[in-house]
Amino acid sequence: MANTFQTNSLERFPQAIEKAQQIKLLILDVDGVLTDGSLFISADGLEHVKVFDSLDGHGLKMLQSIGLKCAIISGRKSEMVQKRAQSLGLEHIFLGVEKKTLVLHTLLQDLQLTPKQCAAIGDDWPDLGVLKQVGLAACPAQAHDEVKKIAHYICTRNGGQGAVREVCDLILRAQDCYNKLLLESCQ
Repeated sequence: MANTFQTNSLERFPQAIEKAQQIKLLILDVDGVLTDGSLFISADGLEHVKVFDSLDGHGLKMLQSIGLKCAIISGRKSEMVQKRAQSLGLEHIFLGVEKKTLVLHTLLQDLQLTPKQCAAIGDDWPDLGVLKQVGLAACPAQAHDEVKKIAHYICTRNGGQGAVREVCDLILRAQDCYNKLLLESCQ
């Protein structure tokens, strides 16, 4: 993983390291980012299952442990997402959002942050507005081509399969916290 990170971030996306040094807020989409984007709809028309990657969850907890804020802005409403976000200690959860950029501006104002201090991970057209405005725009490997065109960092992993953790590790490394947290976890 270390070699993949080094090759991906330092050679393919060298600007991502510098941008990640300033991050104080990470905004996440859900379907295709925190999940693989699969929707399991039963005959009653309800979604009953969402699968999340535990590596992603731990990455978000590590970011929060160093004082970074994490937020979810999703176009879909989901009780499962609400519960997962709460279990991770996320305070900023916005579901069923049509205009993600409006939530971004309100959130930045409430947290007294600039767009350069914000990173976002998105995978499809509804995320483009947010991704174009933040200091560090990232996307999973399977993201739509239009998202990849504007991303400062394209993960080697897909959504729901460690892409969020990859971005968390990027931020932790850029802010010189990765090795300290790693040592603490070994004690």
